[in-house]
Amino acid sequence: MTRFVLGRIGFYTLIAVLLAFFTVPLLWLVTAPFTSDPTYEVSVPDFTWENFQAVVEHPYALPSLYNSVLLSAGTAVLVVILAALAAYALSRVRLPGRDALLYALLLLSSIITGTAAMVPLFQLAVELNLIDSQLGLILILTGGLLPAAIFMMKDFMDSTPKSYEESARVFGASPLQIVRHVVVPLVRPGLATIAVWAVANVWGNFLMPYLLLSDVEKQPAAVITYTLYTEGGQANLRMLSTFGLLYSIPVVLMYLFVSKKYGFRFHGGIKR
Repeated sequence: MTRFVLGRIGFYTLIAVLLAFFTVPLLWLVTAPFTSDPTYEVSVPDFTWENFQAVVEHPYALPSLYNSVLLSAGTAVLVVILAALAAYALSRVRLPGRDALLYALLLLSSIITGTAAMVPLFQLAVELNLIDSQLGLILILTGGLLPAAIFMMKDFMDSTPKSYEESARVFGASPLQIVRHVVVPLVRPGLATIAVWAVANVWGNFLMPYLLLSDVEKQPAAVITYTLYTEGGQANLRMLSTFGLLYSIPVVLMYLFVSKKYGFRFHGGIKR
């Protein structure tokens, strides 16, 4: 009995330490923007708006958030559309070596990350005149996310019944009409999951925008954050904390909205 009680006490102590480890930085992020002179410690804010005014007056802070939205939304749209079409084809068409190909794509996308491929990707962007192009960056980010997105989306496609598609085919529906009006409504939670996953990956991506976008007016918030330091190299806590709070709000709101509306689960909307 004593060992059981001590075990439970140790377990809950560990959980409390882990919660504190993750909660304290979040508390700092919420309170520091409203503090006149924030430090690295969590303190009661004096509820000033001067820090937000400084961010608004910064020439690149708010535009960088718009650039992040543009890059994330553009990449998410392409990833969702292409992944849905490819996953549907892989789910419905029986090809020799289909599963091996799918797992190979997933494995290669995990091994050859953006860091490992940055030199050939940069050279490719130079050859195609995509340097300093937001469209070029969207295409490159889409290509990096597609293999994993197809792999995840195929599970949703496999879980949708084929009888609905056969009925639509009998009434003369084309393959694209079947995908749009029959399959997409059934796998809507999967599309939402892939969209949030793609936005989260692009929203926090620093390396590829830093390499491919030299024009500071086109750079996203992840890159602009790197510039919020004083001339001596010290972190400008007023700017960093406030900009960090504004930077995190859109992703949190998107996650809460999609989670409430669709939920996050790895199977289709209707089971066989």
